[in-house]
Amino acid sequence: MEENVLQPIPTFKLYKDKAIYLGTFIGGPLVAGYLIAENFKQLGQLGKVKTTWIISILSTIVIFGGLFLIPNVEKVPNYIIPIIYTGITQILVKKFQEDAIKAHIETGGQTFSNWRAAWIGIVGLVILIAIIFVIVLLANRELLQA
Repeated sequence: MEENVLQPIPTFKLYKDKAIYLGTFIGGPLVAGYLIAENFKQLGQLGKVKTTWIISILSTIVIFGGLFLIPNVEKVPNYIIPIIYTGITQILVKKFQEDAIKAHIETGGQTFSNWRAAWIGIVGLVILIAIIFVIVLLANRELLQA
């Protein structure tokens, strides 16, 4: 393997695609947004950071808001929805970051571990559950007062 001595080794870390998928499956679209936005930020693509956050927030609202509106949603296996949003994340990462991640690694750049992405996914899941809990609590309170 030839080394390019003219190209400096990157001093920042990125999340690999598989780490992003793991974090997304555990924590949902907000975690996907965080991990992808962090990569864009490190790559200097700051315009894409804001877009990523907007898409991930809207996706979270649509997915989890839709769960409350879909009749008989309890009959859908629990793993189906995470598989769907993880699959969509996989498509987006491949399209927008795969080449940059590969180039980063090929030039000697380091990546964060899958464990870190899993931990971020768990934290994101706890935050998401707390938000949903508060929304349900407030909605029930409004119904009781009406």
